[in-house]
Amino acid sequence: MEKDAKGEKNEAPFRSGFVALVGRPSVGKSTLLNAAVGGKLAITSPVAQTTRRRMRAVVNTPSSQLVIVDTPGLHKPKDALGKELNKVALGELGDVDVVAFLVDATKPVGRGDEWVAKHVAASRAPFKLLVITKADLAKPDQVRAQLDAASALAKFDDAMVISAKEGFNVDSFVSLVGEHLPEGPRWFPEDMDCDATDEELVAEFVREKVLNNLRQEVPHSVGVICDDIDWRKDGLASIRATIIVEREGQKGIVIGKGGQMIKRIGTQARHDVERLFDTKVFLDLQVRVQPQWRRDRNEIRRLGYDYEE
Repeated sequence: MEKDAKGEKNEAPFRSGFVALVGRPSVGKSTLLNAAVGGKLAITSPVAQTTRRRMRAVVNTPSSQLVIVDTPGLHKPKDALGKELNKVALGELGDVDVVAFLVDATKPVGRGDEWVAKHVAASRAPFKLLVITKADLAKPDQVRAQLDAASALAKFDDAMVISAKEGFNVDSFVSLVGEHLPEGPRWFPEDMDCDATDEELVAEFVREKVLNNLRQEVPHSVGVICDDIDWRKDGLASIRATIIVEREGQKGIVIGKGGQMIKRIGTQARHDVERLFDTKVFLDLQVRVQPQWRRDRNEIRRLGYDYEE
């Protein structure tokens, strides 16, 4: 609360704006987004390039509204899908108020980080923040060395160290970013936590379970689309989704012996979806083979993994 010349209290201006989380794959962007929101919206896994859709999550405080944009990890693309994911991530740098450049505390700063930092430096965002992540997994001297190395990559307005998994400095991140947003209205209603559709969230939760159960076998070859959500009169939700792979052998792996793997994936995904919808859910999963779908721009677009201008 501020005071004017007469000593009367004036309310501090309300601030709102857009914050892009960028960095190499698996640096903790989605984990930070979930921690800032206080719930599970973005999927996470140890597999690189887990994030394929841009997601905007809304964080409300008494004095600000942060619209946090989770982006795919920037990487050297090997196919049309990789190129589209890079476009999605880089596209967010052009029109945000804050860019948060995330660097993993446990891995040496490398050429990939240098490449991302160049794009961060070229961004027109008024405030650029360096965030060293996964502090809980690194020793203090390792964190300090990483902070020094990453700080040399570009000119940052501020820097901080966090552990989103442990909740360390997450509130400080929200507070600091909120202070550097422009004055403005709430862009989204207070009861809205993200801009993803129910179908998109269901597809992502299913894909997360595939990645976590089959890390080595089929991670990058998997796409998921939610075909239908039927809200029944009894309040339950009946959902159909299709898991897409590139080869028949991968289909067999996803289904598993006697259907055990697809059953496990469905059970785990259903639990997340039931928490999301706060109701009982019937989830029907099918597996379809679409050869080389990651090279097919039409299929990439149908799955929602493409870059939209």
